[in-house]
Amino acid sequence: MRKGRSAARLGCDIGGTFTDAVLEAGGGRWTAKVLTTHTAPEEGVLAAIAEVLAAASLTHADLALVIHGTTLATNALIERKGARTGLVTTAGFRDVLAIRLEHRFDLYDLGIEQPKPLVERALRLPVQERIAADGRVLLPLKEEDLHRAAAALSAAGVEAVAVGFLHSWRNPAHERRAAELLAALLPSVAITLSSEVAPEMREYERFSTAVANAYVQPLMAAYLGRLEQRLLAAGACCPLLMMLSGGGLTTLETARRFPVRLVESGPAGGAVFAASVAAELGLADVLSFDMGGTTAKICLVDDGVPQTARGFEVARVYRFKKGSGLPLRIPVVEMVEIGAGGGSIARVDRLGRLGVGPDSAGSEPGPVAYGRGGAAPTVTDADLVLGRIDPRGFAGGRFPLYLDAARVALGHAGVALGLDAPGAAAGVARVVDETMAAAARVHALEGGKTLRGRGMIVFGGAAPLHAAAVAERVGIDAFIVPEAAGVGSAVGFLRAPVAYEIARSWQVKLAALEGRKLDAMLAALTTEARVIVVPAAGGAKLIERRFATMRYQGQGHEITVALPARGFGARAAAVLRALFEAAYAKAYGRIVPNAEPEAMTWSVTVSTVPQRRPRATDAAKTRHRRTRATREVMTSEGLVGHAVFHRADLTAGDSFAGPALVEENETTTLLPAGWRARVAGNGALICRRGGR
Repeated sequence: MRKGRSAARLGCDIGGTFTDAVLEAGGGRWTAKVLTTHTAPEEGVLAAIAEVLAAASLTHADLALVIHGTTLATNALIERKGARTGLVTTAGFRDVLAIRLEHRFDLYDLGIEQPKPLVERALRLPVQERIAADGRVLLPLKEEDLHRAAAALSAAGVEAVAVGFLHSWRNPAHERRAAELLAALLPSVAITLSSEVAPEMREYERFSTAVANAYVQPLMAAYLGRLEQRLLAAGACCPLLMMLSGGGLTTLETARRFPVRLVESGPAGGAVFAASVAAELGLADVLSFDMGGTTAKICLVDDGVPQTARGFEVARVYRFKKGSGLPLRIPVVEMVEIGAGGGSIARVDRLGRLGVGPDSAGSEPGPVAYGRGGAAPTVTDADLVLGRIDPRGFAGGRFPLYLDAARVALGHAGVALGLDAPGAAAGVARVVDETMAAAARVHALEGGKTLRGRGMIVFGGAAPLHAAAVAERVGIDAFIVPEAAGVGSAVGFLRAPVAYEIARSWQVKLAALEGRKLDAMLAALTTEARVIVVPAAGGAKLIERRFATMRYQGQGHEITVALPARGFGARAAAVLRALFEAAYAKAYGRIVPNAEPEAMTWSVTVSTVPQRRPRATDAAKTRHRRTRATREVMTSEGLVGHAVFHRADLTAGDSFAGPALVEENETTTLLPAGWRARVAGNGALICRRGGR
């Protein structure tokens, strides 16, 4: 039955292994999960969209909105498969990208390997110009240098150019003039200005962000253009919005200009999904746990809002070493991402130690059980051998898994451990569970938070299989598996607001702050953000949030302080000091007497009003469900029979005890002995340790 174009909204997420699509229309929901097509990502997207439309008896013309998130920009940075890029910078600063912050992220590694800049030194070209930190022009821009730089870049065949001048965050005039000249001299080359991508102090981070944006811009523009044209050709005439790393949505035009803001867009959608589910269940503080085919992502949600940050590191040389990657100054949902997904490869090292990840078999060739040429055993192979996954029901039964092949691969790995295939599989599961639990503990400690007392929202194709083990290891007594958990990030896209953040550095002591000047600057930032948000908002009501990063003078790091949306006027200094001291005391338990606060960077976010999901109404009665279907699963106690439930057959109020398996098209939930599950009013499966 056709549901009507006006209500049909579709979210699509490209992951490292699977591409997910979710369609919501007329009160119904349809989902699809297909293997990611890395050589032509749009093919997987179009296949997933076609699948959900067919399931809903709709056509592309019925779509009112498509929201998309992709790992394409992230992968290009990690794999160094972006455009040939040049950097035009202030004379004397061409080596900023190589010098970095002049510190070693591992003091005891004598063979430390620093990440190579995205732009080789020969293509980092200096020009004569100089602007002071207060915005005064100390040395005019020498345009002859730009002509020489353009000729050299053209001869080198560059496809993109980043322009990064010293202190352009304070006065962008020279960068803008350079862009005018370069656009005329290099008409087919994409140009990125650091003063537009990251108008903040600290030139290394600003240059790094600008170069990363330029590096992925041609690739992303081409991909988004192909996808847009293919959707139009199929009959989809609706808006296409992109998910941002900060948890908001933006237009295709903005995504083409600033593709670096799409990095981590999929995981951001997952955090939005977790926060939405928590709100439905009346939970304020939860742990978001997303385990897909390639990685696991862990995020803290406090007071119903995912934690965010203004910086992110991508393409780490040492995957878990902070400081070993390329810094990006973009708004991002703050999370820890580790190489612990269903496709993570297990191997035994020379010392006989079993390790899992961080490298993944992805979708090409995929785990051994996929039968696509994979030879190294993975987490999915281990779960299959342990009996946790039905080889005939994986991905809704759309393609079978080869149990015998997985058993052989794990048997080979087990030889070095003195274990048979099931023993090796159990070892793989324990290693990956502890890896994820350790990451969750460290992430909470780094933020000064605790995990105890939180619920855990789990989603992604592999998370419900490992949720109970992770929860037990970190001291969490309940985990929640929402409806459509296997495609949670794509659902999160449909819950996200249209939003955009603009930031600008202005270092000023509060004692010297002029309220009228501050109000004028914040108003200008609001106008910039509204220009980007309004075209995508569709007339929806907009809200504004303001923040400042502040510190005591002489400190090396700042804290983020929420500001009122109204103007400050003459009381700016007093109001800001009170807000800063309250935030500082909350973070550190005290303030510093007689120390002078200063503000560093100011930001404004304009967004549509976030959707308020109605609170789930619980069923009046609990019905204890039973099933005759069982499957043996290998546990620490040996082979144990598990009751098998089908998620589609469960309704609100249904309750059952472990050991049990709950199967659905995109995932399976493992409920060990000692746990009990109950279906909430919104369809979520609430699993409690020792619950009744």
